Amino acid sequence: MIKTLYNIAGTVALLLGILGIFLPVLPTTPFLLLASACYMRGSERMHRWLMNQRHLGPYLRNFQAGRGIPLRAKIAALALMWTSLTVSMWFVPLPWVRVLLLVPGIAVTVYLYRMRTFDSGTADPLDQIRRE
Repeated sequence: MIKTLYNIAGTVALLLGILGIFLPVLPTTPFLLLASACYMRGSERMHRWLMNQRHLGPYLRNFQAGRGIPLRAKIAALALMWTSLTVSMWFVPLPWVRVLLLVPGIAVTVYLYRMRTFDSGTADPLDQIRRE
């Protein structure tokens, strides 16, 4: 029963993390890390799938290993986030909501700025294992 709840929570977190790629106020990384933690406790198969997934797997492995986030991902995240926040602010008629939209934008910008930048020259350990 507990493993089922972990798997459900992991799936919800994964879906929210994927949505966070496209929605400016929804964070991606915390939800993906939560999904990984839930799957680790709920289903070894799902955790293995997530960690080996083509797009999210390297991102999660590098983040969890403390290597950071690739510069390209930081730039893309900031560009998409600030573009969508600016468009949102343009269409929102209430000035206080516009100011409120700045809070997550500034917080995520500071977070990404302080986060270690992954050197793409450093190989992913899983890729090294696959080559052998």
